[in-house]
Amino acid sequence: MRKKLLRVGTVYIPVTNVCNSLKWYTEKLGAVESYKDKKGKMAIINMASQSFFLVESPEQESMNFMDTDGNKRFSLTFEVDGPAQLESLHKELLLQKVKAGEIEDRGHPGRNFVFSDPDGNLFDVWSELSPSFKEANMLEKEQT
Repeated sequence: MRKKLLRVGTVYIPVTNVCNSLKWYTEKLGAVESYKDKKGKMAIINMASQSFFLVESPEQESMNFMDTDGNKRFSLTFEVDGPAQLESLHKELLLQKVKAGEIEDRGHPGRNFVFSDPDGNLFDVWSELSPSFKEANMLEKEQT
């Protein structure tokens, strides 16, 4: 069967203040601003080989959802290249006063931690790069 969907093009993140969020994402996560509308209601940032739209939204909106056990969950996982990079990013975010949970073992390969932006949007970070990303970027060949 041929692939019908090639990649995720854009993720929309609800935020209460686009200008403040734009500053936070660029300073804390190294995102690059690519567009900001004149009304200050939307901005586009690029990070992790992805475009993200920061969209002004009411305070109660978020990307999060509740699972059937009543746990608030994230809807997006970022990948880093190995445990050392995971630990380094975790330490860096904590030093920048970003809310981040402990590094955890969830019973699958690699380790994870969750952090949140100022609006409470949760994001996961995983220590394992997907094989297709490694292959597409020839990372395994470079490391040998």
